[in-house]
Amino acid sequence: MKAFLMTVLSSMLMILSVSAQTGSTINVRGTIKDVAGEPIIGASILLQGTTSGVVTDYDGNFSIQAPDNGTLVISYVGYVTQTIAIQNRKAIDVILQEDTELLEEVVVIGYGTVKKNDATGSVTAINADNLVKGMATSASDLLVGKAAGVSVTTDGGAPGAGATIRIRGGSSMSASNDPLYVIDGVPVDNGEFKGMSNPLATIHPSDIATFTILKDASATAIYGSRASNGVIIITTKKGQQGKPQISYNGSVSVSTKIKNVDVMSADTFRSFVTEKFGEGSSQVLALGNENTNWQNEIFRTAVSTDHNVSVAGAAAEIPYRASVSFTDENGILKTSNLQRFTGALNLSPSFINDRLRVQLNVKGMYNKNRFADRGAIGMATQFDPTQPVYMTGNTYGNGYFIYMKEDGMPIDIGLSNPMAMINERDDRSTISRSIGNAQFDYRFNFLPDLRANLNLGYDISKSDGDVIITDNAPMTWTAGAYKKGFGENSHYSQFKKNTLLDFYLNYSKTYGIHNIDAMAGYSWQHFYRDEKNQYPYSAAWAQQEGKEFYKDGDDYATENYLISFFGRLNYSLLSKYLFTFTLRNDGSSRFNPDNRWGLFPSVALAWRLSEEEIFKNINSLSDLKLRLGYGVTGQQNLGSGDYPYMARYMYSKAGANYYFGNTKYPLIAPLAFDENLKWEETTTWNVGLDYGFLNNRINGALDFYSRKTNDLLNTVSVAAGTNFSNQLLTNVGTLENKGVEFSINAIPVSTPDWNWTIGYNISYNKNTITKMTINDDPNYVGNIYGGIDGATGYNVMIHSVGKPFGSFYVYEQIYTPEGKPIEGGYVDQNKDGVINEKDLIPFKKAAPDVFMGLSSQVSYKNWDLGFSMRASVGNYAYNNVQSNREAYGGSHMFDQTGFLKNRIVSAPYTNFEISQPRSSYYVQNASFLKMDNITLGYTLNELFTTKQSGRIYLTVQNPFIYTKYKGLDPEFNGGIDNNIYPRPRVFMLGFNLNF
Repeated sequence: MKAFLMTVLSSMLMILSVSAQTGSTINVRGTIKDVAGEPIIGASILLQGTTSGVVTDYDGNFSIQAPDNGTLVISYVGYVTQTIAIQNRKAIDVILQEDTELLEEVVVIGYGTVKKNDATGSVTAINADNLVKGMATSASDLLVGKAAGVSVTTDGGAPGAGATIRIRGGSSMSASNDPLYVIDGVPVDNGEFKGMSNPLATIHPSDIATFTILKDASATAIYGSRASNGVIIITTKKGQQGKPQISYNGSVSVSTKIKNVDVMSADTFRSFVTEKFGEGSSQVLALGNENTNWQNEIFRTAVSTDHNVSVAGAAAEIPYRASVSFTDENGILKTSNLQRFTGALNLSPSFINDRLRVQLNVKGMYNKNRFADRGAIGMATQFDPTQPVYMTGNTYGNGYFIYMKEDGMPIDIGLSNPMAMINERDDRSTISRSIGNAQFDYRFNFLPDLRANLNLGYDISKSDGDVIITDNAPMTWTAGAYKKGFGENSHYSQFKKNTLLDFYLNYSKTYGIHNIDAMAGYSWQHFYRDEKNQYPYSAAWAQQEGKEFYKDGDDYATENYLISFFGRLNYSLLSKYLFTFTLRNDGSSRFNPDNRWGLFPSVALAWRLSEEEIFKNINSLSDLKLRLGYGVTGQQNLGSGDYPYMARYMYSKAGANYYFGNTKYPLIAPLAFDENLKWEETTTWNVGLDYGFLNNRINGALDFYSRKTNDLLNTVSVAAGTNFSNQLLTNVGTLENKGVEFSINAIPVSTPDWNWTIGYNISYNKNTITKMTINDDPNYVGNIYGGIDGATGYNVMIHSVGKPFGSFYVYEQIYTPEGKPIEGGYVDQNKDGVINEKDLIPFKKAAPDVFMGLSSQVSYKNWDLGFSMRASVGNYAYNNVQSNREAYGGSHMFDQTGFLKNRIVSAPYTNFEISQPRSSYYVQNASFLKMDNITLGYTLNELFTTKQSGRIYLTVQNPFIYTKYKGLDPEFNGGIDNNIYPRPRVFMLGFNLNF
């Protein structure tokens, strides 16, 4: 019955659709072929003005019932759509022409563009509008899982959280591993912006047009000393000729906590304490009578909104686009909030008969943040669940529960009340930032193949912030440097200015079978930063103490310059043999004049095999290109300031002064320095294959690469008396990355009603440190780092020769036959009968071996369904939450001053009396499979009239994750799991309106 009704309904709709066109109905047959005469399978034939249509069969044939005066719309992916009037014809044969615009798609590269098919380097271009999006507040959110070789890890779930982006692994141990970001031609500052978590949050995601990711040195060397970690070029949307088009993108979202750290409930904790220490013990007497779930107390369900309005068109023949947006994002940790206003304006006028083209871009942002104390997250997992949130009748703590001594004073080493940490600490910031440029491109009248390009840009920001802790709050007695009851408040301000001048000449000409594209230019960039910090008393304490500040403030200004000469030559023969050579000469003020200039060359070859006669006969083959690239890039962002090579003095800590009479003089001390310091250099080899089938309905790339960083910075020991310290940062090491990347994009289904696109990428990277010291030293184990909570002075990570970057440094745990860890049972690595630091070993690593991304979009008529998911394999994490909350003996659970700390539920299983912070047991497999988002949408082709359209959609972000990791979330930066702001599950309702 149901099938019968569906058949009747379909027939009625067909009749109604056809009847909408006047004329009698006829049966139209035909064949669809390409220019080579080959039939096109699955081409769409749609009756114009209706939803009625068919697709061609295996031989390219079709048959459709249509009015004799109707019109057919014939389309196929990769071909130009044709509109054909029937004119009473019963047989229509059509030849579709290839869409040359698609085949000659242009991608943005450094200082210019190139046809996608002519690119010789490893370049990934992403159209932002085609991405399956979840809740995105910055450009980095859009890139998660979208490109092979590009790993994006957000810094937890805080509003406006930053992200760590790695392209083909890290290339440095001590310097920055971040890629270079170029926004509309301006290489921007991606260093620390005080009061702002994510430097890429300046641009609203709705304003982004494309991303171009330059991965190998043949593509990135044009940026020279800043390109060792790859380049991400962001291009924003531009105006175009035509009537004004107004668009609105808005959403409302609800964020919820996914799960808690599995700590003991109040009743379980009481039983555990009683079992371990017995009735009447000091530990049992320290228990309270409440049942408090501290994690539930500090977290909440949060509602957020986002709005973006844009208008684009042309006024007086000048294309323009303007947009404004407002984001109000509340975090699931109470009090955390981000309010952001952004605006963007683009003008694209042309003058002198289109010989002078101008691009004017201005982007602005005003950001207001309230940062919640993330320390409360960790504190909530160990604060005694038998104690109350509030305490009445107590002079101390402002009404919050606080641990007290017998003499009636607060315990100065007691834990801080988590709710007080949230409510009694007000950490706010405001930041204004603007990025803009004016780009002039002039084509000479006497030589049209020669053009000059001048780009003037800036990136300016100003931030102010205050951290105010209420006087007498529990933290003023239990934390900080003073513990005297006053809030250790602070005020900071920062001003950053980045100015740019680029000028280059470009000559492009085709001579028969030869094509030459040559470019040469000059670049000047200046970075300036000014910061101030102050430490004021509250008004009440200032009056009591008779002074405004409780310690001396500090301020400093710094700057650096980068001057460059660069050039590139692209040559193609017969449009199938391609050659690219680039050269950049950088001069950085960060280095000694003798080491100031560095030369960064690259060369790349490509062979378009699909243009060879032997492959032209393969009809299903659309594109096949073999690439080989070599290049050298640098790293001048050393993380050691703007003057690392100079002899410098630094003020001692605030309060370290010397008095002559009543005059106070701050002390200064010399710093160790290496006058021969230079940039790290990374040499990259890349072999790649680009492919496309069925007119690029299936396309992708396969790349193999090898990267070696020389002159790697490392802190090494030097002989006493040779410098101002026995530890010196200098160029001594080497680091290697080797990997494979594969990506595939496909359109399996394309019919009048159904359309399905799918993309998949997978990346493998092996990272090895091959040298770390000036001379071979058998006693040098490596660069040990990675402090942990609950074990002061212990570090659990290492950079070690022959091992991957960021390995863990622990004892190898011994287990019982049942798999239970033995307390203090470790492998005696050197067989000397003693377990000591000589038995510590590099064990596993934080970075994954393999990571991959999968995205899919399916549409049926007006409905669409999309999802994005990722997997990370081979990454490990040190579970500091577990290592610090399992042992019950000594002061691990009970402090002798009289307070208890909660334990996680696994404590009875391990039954560790003494904490085992350097056990490999806590280095756990953090591989995961994660669904980032799922979106269901419905498109409204007509709102009020045919000129308006819209879309409504529902998105679920972070719906599920599969992992064996025992912690809260396996995805975080740095390898050590502690105080991570948990990612929420987000339910979002969104609207897109176009007028």
